[in-house]
Amino acid sequence: MTEPNTDIREILALLPRLTDADAGVRRIALIDLADLEEPEGLPWLVQALHQDPDGAVRAEAARLLEAWEEPEAVGALCAALADSDHSVRDAAAQSLSELKSLEAGTLILPWADHADAFVRSRALRALRELRLPDSVPVALRALHDRDARVRREAVGILGWLKQRDALPALARLASEDPDTEVRRAATGALGLACDPEVLPALRTALRDREWQVREEAATTLGKIGLSEGGDALVEALADSYWQVRLRAARALGTLRHAGAREALAELLGHSISNLRKEAALALGELADPAALPALQAAEQDGDPEVRKAVRIALTQLQRSPR
Repeated sequence: MTEPNTDIREILALLPRLTDADAGVRRIALIDLADLEEPEGLPWLVQALHQDPDGAVRAEAARLLEAWEEPEAVGALCAALADSDHSVRDAAAQSLSELKSLEAGTLILPWADHADAFVRSRALRALRELRLPDSVPVALRALHDRDARVRREAVGILGWLKQRDALPALARLASEDPDTEVRRAATGALGLACDPEVLPALRTALRDREWQVREEAATTLGKIGLSEGGDALVEALADSYWQVRLRAARALGTLRHAGAREALAELLGHSISNLRKEAALALGELADPAALPALQAAEQDGDPEVRKAVRIALTQLQRSPR
């Protein structure tokens, strides 16, 4: 009889602990098994994820399987998304999001149509990381899902894959979706292309009832670089939330929107130092000599970061053509 090799003997030595009556012993044995990094250990990890009666052991198996790209492991993790124990479901979702191979994506795809909304959303999240082209039609369908978690993950896929054909649907979600996070995610995804058709949706998002969406809209307007959005951003400099004002100031600097000078200069006196800093930097980007007096007055600002931003802005003004 042929003797098993050393690695197999190490696995066999773990069997009593892998089948021990104590769940804690079984869990540590799984960790030791995974540390061996031997393919012969994979079936034991999968079996524990499928069959162990203790949720903590199943969750540990799901965490340990994140290092395996084999179809058996991917399939087991997908099935674990529907586990009765939430800790197992969460661990499986996290491990799936760590996978890197497109082959894994083809196995995950069918789970994006599962009856359970959690399973659908986490399958989509894993697909987003893989950037699998075949996930586009699945994500487009999911934009109409009744569950907001699923819609958010679908938006993420389309944004990461830069699907210009999805812009009308994303614009609709940014303006109309009842869920704040879906509107915010869709607003951000509109920055996947410099397309004037998204401007109406972004202007609407700048007036959204939730400041997080307005902040995202300001950021996206700066990202796509369309000067036509400048006037709306100037209005956003008066937003009731300083976070929105900050992103609007940054975007206006990126766009070099000439009509923003006076509103930006007023922000140099704001009580929040981060906002004063962004206003100074944006004025430097505008390169408008008319901003010189306001910037010179801000040279004595009490915050060193603001003073640094002012110096940068003044240097830009000195270098700009008169």
